[in-house]
Amino acid sequence: MITIVGSLNIDIITKVGRYPKLGETLLGSEFQTKFGGKGANQALAVRKLGGEVQMIGCVGSDSYGNDYRTYLKKEGISIDNVEPVTHTSTGTATIIVAEGDNSIIVVPGANFALTPEMVESKKDAIAKSKVVLLQLEIPMETVEKVLEVAKENNVTTILNPAPYQSIPSHWWEMITYITPNEHEAAQLMKDVHFKEAYKEKMIMTNGSKGVLYYRNGKEYKISAPNVQVVDTTGAGDTFNGAFAYFLHEGYNLEETCKFATSAASLSVTKFGAQGGMPTLEELQTFINGQH
Repeated sequence: MITIVGSLNIDIITKVGRYPKLGETLLGSEFQTKFGGKGANQALAVRKLGGEVQMIGCVGSDSYGNDYRTYLKKEGISIDNVEPVTHTSTGTATIIVAEGDNSIIVVPGANFALTPEMVESKKDAIAKSKVVLLQLEIPMETVEKVLEVAKENNVTTILNPAPYQSIPSHWWEMITYITPNEHEAAQLMKDVHFKEAYKEKMIMTNGSKGVLYYRNGKEYKISAPNVQVVDTTGAGDTFNGAFAYFLHEGYNLEETCKFATSAASLSVTKFGAQGGMPTLEELQTFINGQH
């Protein structure tokens, strides 16, 4: 079992020709709502590959929350530990797409209702997992609690340090792997607590350049396949979900990185964070076509 502890957001996307001036009303060209949030995205990436996955997180007791739970269940993701909370709304990301760029306002809402106490009540679910995957869109003290429970039960942990926050020094001993992009990796290595030995835990993603990791002080590079890029949204989440899946299936680190890099590359050839995530069959066909 792979357990994802993290965020569930509803993405509210509006397309418009240009950004409005202060106080101005514009007519937009398109409106969509999509299921998002790093946690749920990564859970779906695991599930698409055929992994057995459960989600631990919070939604509001509102229509968005009900819709999200229904959607996850339909996709085959266990929602036994996705809690509806009454005191706040489901997390949202309001995305304005204009002039070839986007602006995003995130309201964490129920994601910040996932407390260490709630994790304590779900520690059996974490203890029975083989791999636990986390991000930083939930409270830091909650992430810490999950790492502690996983460490006590010898569960492999993967931390995707996004959005970037400084990692407390005592976390490093509890983390099995950490998956920063090149910007997050630079910030991690500048931290006063960072030790050279921690590089062995780092799996650094670098977009079209592929992935970098370290073994016994030596640097290894996995290059990414050349693809026609349509939309890079969700590539990082696809990588993390695939990394968790192939690690769970018993592949070595090099193979796991290769497969996860190919999955992320394939994901950018389609629109949407979750829309481009490949199935295992699609991934195998893609890899075979690269040779």
